[in-house]
Amino acid sequence: MGNLAGEAENGGLRLDFDGQLRLEFRGAKVTTDAGLLAVRELDEALGLTEMAGAMIQEGRTGRNIRHELTGLLRQSVYARLAGYEDAGDQELLLRDPAMRAVIGKKTLERNAASYQTVSRFETETLATDENLAALSVINHAWVGKAMCATKAKKIILDMDSSESPVHGRQEGSASGGHFCSRCYHPLFVFNQYGDCEGAHLRPGNVHSADGWRDLLEPIVDRYKALGRKLYFRADAAFASPDLYEYLEEEGILYAVRIKANARLEEHIEHLMTRPVGRPSTKPKVHYHGFSYRAGSWDRSRRVIAKIEWHQGELFPRVGFIVTNLSRVAKNVVRFYNQRGRCENHIKEGKYALAWTRLSCSRFISNQVRLALFVLAYNLGNFLRRFALPSEVSHWSLRSVQLKLIKIGARIVCHARRTVFQMAEVAVPGELFAEVLVRIRSLAAAPT
Repeated sequence: MGNLAGEAENGGLRLDFDGQLRLEFRGAKVTTDAGLLAVRELDEALGLTEMAGAMIQEGRTGRNIRHELTGLLRQSVYARLAGYEDAGDQELLLRDPAMRAVIGKKTLERNAASYQTVSRFETETLATDENLAALSVINHAWVGKAMCATKAKKIILDMDSSESPVHGRQEGSASGGHFCSRCYHPLFVFNQYGDCEGAHLRPGNVHSADGWRDLLEPIVDRYKALGRKLYFRADAAFASPDLYEYLEEEGILYAVRIKANARLEEHIEHLMTRPVGRPSTKPKVHYHGFSYRAGSWDRSRRVIAKIEWHQGELFPRVGFIVTNLSRVAKNVVRFYNQRGRCENHIKEGKYALAWTRLSCSRFISNQVRLALFVLAYNLGNFLRRFALPSEVSHWSLRSVQLKLIKIGARIVCHARRTVFQMAEVAVPGELFAEVLVRIRSLAAAPT
């Protein structure tokens, strides 16, 4: 212990396995999140948090307010994108140079907001009906900015629900029979580029489709105002006449899976006989389209059936899709099957950002947390979509987080500038430079 103490006094700790190595702890001079500087550059290029800060209503009345709402929002969102999913983690970032640099101009001269300040911002300032609604508007505005930069002529919307397990008795949580756990049951909508168009937090015991219209309608209205062609996909949990009628009234093309029943199976009876001959290793697939009207429907609709015969299986695998698409049956099925990307986006939110971490006792506070996680997810997805060079464009959000955002750097301060000396491991300097070039070209383009 004497040697260790002596080493500490001299500015380093000795390692027994190699006497030439020394450890120094200089928290204010190094960071593990230097990639947040690229995130901040993208944020500035699109004007995201600057715009968002103006939409949040100030709830603080004291005279000694040190941190602006825009900076607090950046700190809350950026921390989540960097993998700090809980407000308590903000204490680790108090003196972190990267966080201090990105929350506002010339903020390296002072610390980031403390855990207590960020916690009050999230659980008090944002946890009002007005600011909770503002967070939804902010997300719509962010995705709108990204889609303007994308210049997509058609928008494909995928809706799905998910499980957010809880480990206590949080307000609004419940034991969902389908998930076999005490949880929340949030509802999500994504577009074909992976942007989260919106999310609603719901109790754990509601039906998967509960509240679909409240979430979907504002998104549809926004795109209709822009004159975009809309498509919609969802699984059998969302199969209901109300949904079909709404989509048809709005002129939205859709493909929604429906559960099998005896009447549907009558239409494919001629395809239910096992193919003659030795089964092939490759499945034999048949498609069949027909008109069908369920008892609860106000009209007949087109249904596509897919019948798959697999080697070693006695009965075929059968699925039905209700649609108003006019394309051939096989292409309708292909279009619907791409809905699986939505499930992957939800998994990325879970595993890269831990957006299932909804640990506040009040339901509205957890609504705020989910909204902040969605903003962080979208900011990361924008970085992936617009800034990554082609050779790394396949990176998942988790890879973006670990390889690009979690870059170590040493900070050197000069009289007129501060230098971040970046570690070249997963991301070399040339690649990072190309990321910045792409972001700057995005800032120069009209949106």
